[in-house]
Amino acid sequence: MSTHIDVNQINDDRQNDRLREVWSVTEFSRRHRLEKDEEKRLLKLFGSFATKQELLSNAQRPCRFR
Repeated sequence: MSTHIDVNQINDDRQNDRLREVWSVTEFSRRHRLEKDEEKRLLKLFGSFATKQELLSNAQRPCRFR
């Protein structure tokens, strides 16, 4: 037997809403201090805007402690 599960009951709505926010790729790059090459790569990948979750998942930064 199957039952309907409301996704909102499982996930915290506030956390999901924050990850679904649409950000400017340029603004995200500035706030996260990404290099210009990485900003260009994200712009090619997504265009001018993307969700925060997509940007966080795809942004690459080199290690700075070595």
